[in-house]
Amino acid sequence: MKKKTILPLVLGAAALTLILAGCAKKDAKNSQSLPAINKVATGEISGKLDIKGSDTLLQLVSSMSEAFSQNNPKTEITVTGGGSGTGIASLINGEIKVADASRDVKQDEIDQVTKMGKSFKKFIVARDGLSIIVSKNNPIKQLTVDQIGKIYRGEVTNWSAVAGNDSSINLYGRQSTSGTYEFLKDYVLKGDYASTMRNMEGNQAIIDAVKNDPTGIGYVGIGYAVNAGDSIVILNVATTENSTYYPPTDEANIKSGKYPISRPLFQIMLDSPEKEGLVEKFMQFEISPEGEKIVKEVGFYPPSEQDKTSNEKFFSEIK
Repeated sequence: MKKKTILPLVLGAAALTLILAGCAKKDAKNSQSLPAINKVATGEISGKLDIKGSDTLLQLVSSMSEAFSQNNPKTEITVTGGGSGTGIASLINGEIKVADASRDVKQDEIDQVTKMGKSFKKFIVARDGLSIIVSKNNPIKQLTVDQIGKIYRGEVTNWSAVAGNDSSINLYGRQSTSGTYEFLKDYVLKGDYASTMRNMEGNQAIIDAVKNDPTGIGYVGIGYAVNAGDSIVILNVATTENSTYYPPTDEANIKSGKYPISRPLFQIMLDSPEKEGLVEKFMQFEISPEGEKIVKEVGFYPPSEQDKTSNEKFFSEIK
């Protein structure tokens, strides 16, 4: 997988914001570094768009926005983080039209929207292999889904219980507004996090903590894990002790479902986009060959065949 440097992100109190307008005026060097836009995304498109939510998606969607706006200088796209829960709440409150989310919508969110006489519209930007990481000084190289759950629930507190060193385990995770926090809780833990887990503000904060803590463990999106280089170790994961351990760094493992902690990365709306409007054009670009190239450069994976079927339905409902 090709690595691309991800800028350090300090999220929460000061979420990274990229307002991308008039990008045609950027210097030639920057222009040459971005792919040409497919015809489907060019033309006299204008307007403003605010996208808010998942910190996992922040760098990817910001890169997409920059590339799109270079060829559509009359557009202004603002991308901010803060967590999937924050983005979806802002969407429901009418503050934004598009929320980035690294998890699916929850039942209480569906209930709120139903009372409004609306329903969620979901578009899949990319696919992630949620990565379990440890320090390069930790001898552990693999874990099962069950072991990860026990560790994060606080039922296993020493590495020796999973064939590691005789040392206590330090847990690093996300804040409760994070979609990644919710995804791991629902899909892997199936219970509550240990009270000893340190809640970090973003993927990069977890990487920085784990690489400096030989007894630490964390979870981050694959794009952030890959771009951390050899400062951390990305663990292979198996569904059970008797099954094969797979790394999340192989696209085939993600698309086939062999890596057991893969997930779609969403953009969520309350209304279908306007036909031929800015939102539709931007989303068409995100899944174009140029958009898929950016997905891979940032370190994630293009939508799977199942994801593409879901996206086809999404676009077919735009009238």
